[in-house]
Amino acid sequence: MRPDPVTNGDFAAALVNRDLPAPAGLHRSGTRVARRFAVYRNNVTISLVDALAAIYPTLQNLVGEDFFRAMANVYVRDNLPTSPLMFTYGASFPAFIESFGPARDLPFLPNVARVERAWLDAFHAADCAPLDPLALADVAQDTLPEIRFEPHPGSHLLRLPHAAGTIVGRDRAGLPLDGLDPFQPEAVLITRPAYDVSVTVLTAAASAFIGILMAGGTFAEACDAAESADPGADIAGLFTLTLTSGAFSGLRLPETGIPG
Repeated sequence: MRPDPVTNGDFAAALVNRDLPAPAGLHRSGTRVARRFAVYRNNVTISLVDALAAIYPTLQNLVGEDFFRAMANVYVRDNLPTSPLMFTYGASFPAFIESFGPARDLPFLPNVARVERAWLDAFHAADCAPLDPLALADVAQDTLPEIRFEPHPGSHLLRLPHAAGTIVGRDRAGLPLDGLDPFQPEAVLITRPAYDVSVTVLTAAASAFIGILMAGGTFAEACDAAESADPGADIAGLFTLTLTSGAFSGLRLPETGIPG
């Protein structure tokens, strides 16, 4: 009798879920084939867990390797890769952690994962030269309030209820977390102006200022937002941050709307 055909869906589901038996067609093909499938299944799971560990190293450092790999194993069961590019895997891992019961005593973990995910996305973003500060030399002073800035493809602004940016920054720099309050809210700017990803924790004024510009607002609107967040905001300093952070790649002039 010819073995039952094995569907792609059955094969994929059984690959990552040890609670499922090997597809029936493999069983009927012989014990050796079923054993080979078991080895293959184990290798696939290990590879996906390893990929998550590479994407979220700070997260693993915080909870320990055993806890992380156990959590990642649960995630892998229901989340197969949808792209051959492994750096795209695990985008939903931060949301999964929020619903993972054993991690609920550490509510800042999902936001640490979000910063690490944004770090990886910035690293793999399209290459693009950052904004040259000299580009402003051709902008007339009376039109400066109405200029808009084009966000760099590698830029991300995260506003989080935990000190996730500081945690990731310290951990990746090999610095201790002693004395850090993880429940301190932070705004985190992640950029990749050249080859290295930068993680910057912003003040309330800087968060408001950069946030408006990244959303397509004008320079004047950004100034108003910064002063609302902090009446003593250093607008000149925020302008310098805008030009040097690598968060933007170009200007949009008010007269024509054509990128400058």
